[in-house]
Amino acid sequence: MKVTSAEFVISAVGPKQYPEDGLHEIALVGRSNVGKSSLLNKMMNRKGLARISSRPGKTQTLNYFRVNQMLYFVDFPGYGYAKVAKTIKEQWGKMIEGYLKKRKELRFVIQLVDIRHAPSKDDVAMYEWCKQIGIPTVVVATKGDKIARGRWLQHTKIIRQTLNMRGDDTIIVFSSETGQGKDELWGEILRRLREKDQPAQVEAAEATDASVSAAAASEREQ
Repeated sequence: MKVTSAEFVISAVGPKQYPEDGLHEIALVGRSNVGKSSLLNKMMNRKGLARISSRPGKTQTLNYFRVNQMLYFVDFPGYGYAKVAKTIKEQWGKMIEGYLKKRKELRFVIQLVDIRHAPSKDDVAMYEWCKQIGIPTVVVATKGDKIARGRWLQHTKIIRQTLNMRGDDTIIVFSSETGQGKDELWGEILRRLREKDQPAQVEAAEATDASVSAAAASEREQ
């Protein structure tokens, strides 16, 4: 997809700060330092728009990025960083749980895992949480440039098995350095959004057909 506009909108700490324009929202989740900011910058063609911190666990809000006036990427706090205070982790948990369970604009989750390592217990817990809530998930294996292409299949198989991935969930190898997986991920995003839009479009078409039929019947009666 050609990105013509991308902008940071807000760092939200609760529902009152979430955008109200009804655009699709896609949440990005993953461990600290897994490469969420790098992925966002690559996907949006904007260097430095999503800030890359040298301090893991720094993001403590839901950061909204609007793309092409058609969707939001919602960057979640990174999980699994031991030095983050327990009270902050508890606040994150409440905020994230409330968003995942109640946010009607949320379409699916992109979960990032490091392709070089088997998913952690936190990764597994996050994936299972999304499944329990009923949220579709796209798994992105980041840092694909760090291992040989010939080993990708072996590593993605380990990720699938460790997460116990469902058959309808996708895994995509990604590299923010080379751009590997960027087009594939955009394709997956647009495909899923079209599937979500289809019922509404069908209803609208049916309503239009019904109106046309009613108008035609009225003309015949006259």
